Amino acid sequence: MIERIDHIVFTVADVAATCSFYERVLGMRVETFGEGRKALSFGLQKINLHQYGKEFEPKAKAPAPGCQDICLITGVPIAEVMKHLAACNVEIEEGPIKRTAAMGPINSVYFRDPDGNLIEVSNYL
Repeated sequence: MIERIDHIVFTVADVAATCSFYERVLGMRVETFGEGRKALSFGLQKINLHQYGKEFEPKAKAPAPGCQDICLITGVPIAEVMKHLAACNVEIEEGPIKRTAAMGPINSVYFRDPDGNLIEVSNYL
């Protein structure tokens, strides 16, 4: 029945800081939609942002900053991703390390965004 994920929602402590991080570190496009809402667009997907304490309805039962764990696929080699993260002063928490993703084995690097969400960036092997 389900073809793909269209968007997910991150509840964040600071929308502007989150937009800046994802734009600078991961090259996502910041978009404004609706009545001033913000989203981070990449490929055919997006991450909608909710300001903690001012979430849009309907929302998750217990929305909170820092509770996401997401894997993002890139065509950029992981060694280059790691160099870019270092240049952006983003601390790598783990990696490179082999993992298994939806379509097979991947090589991953893990780090955290400003809210402490765990971000995994990976290449398929």
